[in-house]
Amino acid sequence: MSTLEIKDLHVSIETEQGVKKQILKGVSLTINTGETHAIMGPNGSGKSTLASTIAGHPRYTVDSGSITLDGEDVLAMSVDERARAGLFLAMQYPVEVPGVTMTNFLRTAKTALDGEAPSLRHWTKDVKSAMSQLRIDADFAQRNVNEGFSGGEKKRVEILQLELFHPKFAILDETDSGLDVDALKVVSEGVNREHENGNMGTLLITHYTRILRYIKPDFVHVFVDGRIAEQGGPELADRLEEEGYDRFTKTGAVSA
Repeated sequence: MSTLEIKDLHVSIETEQGVKKQILKGVSLTINTGETHAIMGPNGSGKSTLASTIAGHPRYTVDSGSITLDGEDVLAMSVDERARAGLFLAMQYPVEVPGVTMTNFLRTAKTALDGEAPSLRHWTKDVKSAMSQLRIDADFAQRNVNEGFSGGEKKRVEILQLELFHPKFAILDETDSGLDVDALKVVSEGVNREHENGNMGTLLITHYTRILRYIKPDFVHVFVDGRIAEQGGPELADRLEEEGYDRFTKTGAVSA
């Protein structure tokens, strides 16, 4: 079992006006492989900031606190070192990479992660199988990464990478946004397959409970104003569906 541990994390950004703004205000969270943690909360509460900070986005400054993976200091690692250590981020807004085909990107990334190139015969079979299960047309393998893809297609490609790279921890940043019901189900099935086939922990960031009908969380954490305002089991998500976030934002709830 592997453990991703976040302790008293404070994170800030510099605004366009050159003013330092604190986003995360003391977040503590422990995730073990085999567990699914859902993070919910209103816009601007710090959910995506947490995801980006774990992945190593340079825009965010860690003022204090720590992130460790099996006791190793994640904050001391470069972005590629974090990926090789087993961290994976499915981005909220996947970027286009002109001039790089899906085939070349996936195999190059897999080689960088594992330190050696995968067997071409087995790799080709794995890629075709994963694409088929995610209902990604075979022609996409020769297209440039995300170039001209719809929002739903980009999200499926993110989960394709997840299934091929086998990370220890997957951070899914609003993977459900922009998906219709059919695409949501396909994407969720891909995440569930990786959970069942490997030994992966998941940090699932979402506004809505609809994805939680397909990816069942073990724990739910409510983010408000850069803090965890409440924690619980799946029943907490059902309560949020009924009540919304008003009781947190009106009372100024603090970290539990």
